[in-house]
Amino acid sequence: MIKFGGVFDVDNRVKENEKLESEMQEPDFWNRDDSNSVLEQIKNNNDIIKPMKELKNKFDNISSYYEILSVEADADLERDFIREYDEINKMIEEKEVLAYLNGPYDKNNAIFEIHAGAGGTESCDWAQMLSRMYTRFFEKQGYKYEVISEQKGEDAGIKSIVYMVKGNFCYGYLKCEKGVHRLVRLSPFDSNNRRHTSFAAVDVIPEFDNNIEVEINDNDIKVDVYRSSGAGGQGVNTTDSAVRITHIPTGIVVTCQNERSQIKNKETALAVLKSKLYQIQLEEQQKRLDNVKANNSNIEFGSQIRSYVMHPYSMVKDHRTNYETSNVDKVLDGNIDDFIDKYLRKEN
Repeated sequence: MIKFGGVFDVDNRVKENEKLESEMQEPDFWNRDDSNSVLEQIKNNNDIIKPMKELKNKFDNISSYYEILSVEADADLERDFIREYDEINKMIEEKEVLAYLNGPYDKNNAIFEIHAGAGGTESCDWAQMLSRMYTRFFEKQGYKYEVISEQKGEDAGIKSIVYMVKGNFCYGYLKCEKGVHRLVRLSPFDSNNRRHTSFAAVDVIPEFDNNIEVEINDNDIKVDVYRSSGAGGQGVNTTDSAVRITHIPTGIVVTCQNERSQIKNKETALAVLKSKLYQIQLEEQQKRLDNVKANNSNIEFGSQIRSYVMHPYSMVKDHRTNYETSNVDKVLDGNIDDFIDKYLRKEN
C-alpha cells in the first residue's frame, strides 16, 4: 500500500474496512442504528483504496520496465513504459488535489444550501439553475444527496433549497462553492428581452457527528409544523409532517419536509441546527464570525465569488482565482471540477 500526500493512509483505510466488515458478521449488526453508515464508510474507503492500488501496481510495472530497459533496448517495452508513465502522471494530477483536503472536517458530509437573492422571478430561476448544476456535479462525483427542505418561487424557480450531501471529502470539495454567484443573461421573463443580472448565495457547512457538544435549550427554540408543499407523494402533501425550527437567540431557521413522519423531520431539522450552531462555535473560536444571524443583504453586486455571463458574450469567471472558461453550458451541466481544483491549489 502507499500513502498519498500525507493526507490519508491507504493502509489505515484497509484496516478500518477489515474491522467494519468483521462487525458486519455479528448477529445483531443489521439491528444497529448505524448499519447503513457502516456500509457507506466501507464504500467510501473502497473508493479511495481501489485507485491507490491501481496506482501502486502501475508504479511496480514501470519500475520493472525501467530495470529491463536499463540493461537492454526493447522497442515494445519502451512503448509500454511511456504509456504507463503517462497514465501515472495523469492519475497523480487527478488525485493531487486530495492532498489539499486536509482540513479537520474536509472528509465530512455537507449541508448545502442555495438562496435566491433580491430580484424576484429572475433570482429564483437562477437559484433553480444553480440547483441543477450542483446536483449534476453531485452525481458526477458519486455523491448521494437528498432535499431536506425547498421553498418554491412564486412564479418560477426556487427561493431556497437545502441538500444533505454524502460522499468522500464531500465538505472539502463543496466548501469551495460558498459565496455569491452572479448571472448575466437576456431574461426569458422580460417581454422586451433585456439583459438582467441575478444573484444567488451558496452556503456550505459540514455535517458533524452526534458526539459534538452543542446544548440546545428547549426554551431557545420555536417548533412549527405545517403541510409539505414539495414533491414526496400524497402522504407527504396531505399531512402536517413538515417541521420548521427557529433558534431564537441566533435567528437561525431550519426546515425539513422530506420525510412523511413529523418525528423524523424534527430529528433531521435538529441535527442540521446542531451542525449550524457548532459551526458558529468553531468560527467564533477562530474569530471568523461577524455575527450569528444569517444575513442575505450582501447578495448583491461586488460580493460575488463567480460570474456566469451568457450575454453579450459567454464566460464563467471565478473572481478568487481569475480562472475562466467560455463554455457556460458545460459548467451549468455540473462540470465545475476545474474551478474547485484551481481554488484549492490557490488556497494551499
